[in-house]
Amino acid sequence: MTTEVRVPTLGESVTEATVATWFKKPGDTVAVDEMLCELETDKVTVEVPSPSAGKMGEIIAAEGETVGVDALLATILEGEGADTADEKPAASADADADADGDEAAPTGDSIDVMVPTLGESVTEATVSTWFKAVGDSVAQDEMLCELETDKVSVEVPSPAAGVLAEITAPEGTTVDASAKLAVISGGADGTVAPAPRPEAPAEAPASSGKADIEDAPSARKAMAEAGVTRDQVTGTGRDGRVMKDDVARAVAAAAAAPAPAASAPASAPRAPVPADDAAREERVKMTRLRQTIAKRLKDSQNTAAMLTTYNEVDMTEVMALRSQYKDEFEKKHGVRLGFMSFFTKACCHALKEVPEVNAEIDGNEIVYKNFVHMGVAAGTPTGLVVPVIRDADSMSFAEIEKAIAEKGKRARDGKLSMAEMQGGTFTLSNGGVYGSLMSSPILNPPQSGILGMHKIQQRPMVINGEIVARPMMYLALSYDHRIVDGKGAVTFLVRVKEALEDPRRLLMDL
Repeated sequence: MTTEVRVPTLGESVTEATVATWFKKPGDTVAVDEMLCELETDKVTVEVPSPSAGKMGEIIAAEGETVGVDALLATILEGEGADTADEKPAASADADADADGDEAAPTGDSIDVMVPTLGESVTEATVSTWFKAVGDSVAQDEMLCELETDKVSVEVPSPAAGVLAEITAPEGTTVDASAKLAVISGGADGTVAPAPRPEAPAEAPASSGKADIEDAPSARKAMAEAGVTRDQVTGTGRDGRVMKDDVARAVAAAAAAPAPAASAPASAPRAPVPADDAAREERVKMTRLRQTIAKRLKDSQNTAAMLTTYNEVDMTEVMALRSQYKDEFEKKHGVRLGFMSFFTKACCHALKEVPEVNAEIDGNEIVYKNFVHMGVAAGTPTGLVVPVIRDADSMSFAEIEKAIAEKGKRARDGKLSMAEMQGGTFTLSNGGVYGSLMSSPILNPPQSGILGMHKIQQRPMVINGEIVARPMMYLALSYDHRIVDGKGAVTFLVRVKEALEDPRRLLMDL
């Protein structure tokens, strides 16, 4: 008996992942729920467990390949099939020979390839790329083409093995959600085995002892973006492979090292780029998911009437309150009292008075949320993620601090699921932890508001006619002017300021 291993659900807006590491090879014995491989998306790492016990059969998606949701990754041989695992390559070779012999005249039933589900609000898509041509053999779940919508890119897998007999929607065609894309005809025996994957040449030249180790795709991309070479990074993965975190550590170490003397003044005008510079550059193609994210962020700027309003808050009272109770708070609740719980409570308080900042636009309607799912931006070695604290408006200071600590740790460990980063209604972004004094945060669609926090800095302030030093922080609220008027945005920011400068107002609901 053969059991299929498929790509698990990755999240609403994630349509593909990259196979980073296989922990098993064909012929290995596996137990139920034993980890078989690791997939990487742009934000999280997903481990794929074995659905059954047996022996590892065929690996369909090799390391470095990009796969869609529910795509076939591998097979597990159970029972008698597990004892004949070594015979499978010969059988596959026979199937290939039969398929090749009858490819020109396929027999069997024809199967229509239809547009997959695109989402509730998506009614059409554009065929952007065909990966197969008419007459090509295809395996079940092998990617046939890619569709683009205004939100995501969707890969279309083959519903069955066979031969691509007809393409009814060529590249550039706009299709609706129920359109037919192509026709698959069955092979001579009704199946077509996947084409064998080429082996890397054994005698391939290597610049170092590390060159024969296949690094994680995301690590290669990070090295290219950071401008570091493979020899500058120490791999901690299996067999010394380089992972994303290894690149981040190498970049941090390089930044901490003394900078070499500049060969030319920084203010010198930029000279023409020498021809040999091209040999020192490396171009890495953006993944389709990254292209979609970039497009959506730009669409956010183009669609939303984004505006930012600023204010400043005196943090004296919050700092005094935190200093007074932090030891008792930690002793009772087992978590440190930070600033984020004060800002979360202050924002929840202000959102009740100005609900449009917590709303979103859906077509010609405004959707008001009678709850606050607070997104809290968290920095990780691989980038910024925004886990969501659900129903933050009904939580205590201690519950908020525990949730932030737990989500932050999971974010740094790369253990956040996509579900934990979706559904936010408002976002807090604390650039102050990196030293930012002032910035304009960008909206996280479809949200209508995001509050940027910044560095606390002693500044001279006039208090009761006297100049005194006070710990001040600039606040920045970016909002969608289509739904939030200037009066509402300013009122929201003033209410946050008032609550932080006199935290007793939160207790009194003022």
